[in-house]
Amino acid sequence: MSILRKVLVVDDDPVISKSFDRVLTGKGYIVVSAENGQEALNKVAKEEYDAVFTDIRMPGVDGIEVAEQLRAKHPWTPVVIITGYGSPDNQARAEAAGVSGFLRKPLSPEMIKKSVEAAISAVPPTAAEFPPVAAAAAQPAADGEQTAGRKVAVVFKDVGMFLAAPFIGLAYIALFPFIGLAMLAWTGVQAWRQRVSPD
Repeated sequence: MSILRKVLVVDDDPVISKSFDRVLTGKGYIVVSAENGQEALNKVAKEEYDAVFTDIRMPGVDGIEVAEQLRAKHPWTPVVIITGYGSPDNQARAEAAGVSGFLRKPLSPEMIKKSVEAAISAVPPTAAEFPPVAAAAAQPAADGEQTAGRKVAVVFKDVGMFLAAPFIGLAYIALFPFIGLAMLAWTGVQAWRQRVSPD
């Protein structure tokens, strides 16, 4: 892998993040760990991650709340739930939060590798274009109206340029001979000065 991928692992058990680190480091990944949901949200607010793997049961903000907040603020970032508690309620909540998948404990190196590859490959290629769209959707109605106003202004500008283009072309055609004559005259004057001026 030529570009390093950054994965955030959220679990209050340090063994889990160490397992990810052992499996992924050296294979083109940077593994960053967070001990709880709030720390994870703080880290995501400061930098982008290619995927987030989070435990469900943690003190404070749990893994499903992390998934919900990421879905609202960073919908292009895949979130995978790591769990040893595969209850139907947890699964329903996680699916409603829009998680990319589930990783069941205990984890094997092969499970970690395949899950990370699957999560990252599922991200649309236009993910880099999502932030402005998501930010615009999160703005209040007044900002939406301003955005619509800017779009109308851009359309008018484009139409104006389209209508003006033939006239601009005609102006260039009309002025071209005069520009050519002016350049010839300037060249002639320079040559005359060189002849007239004493050596």
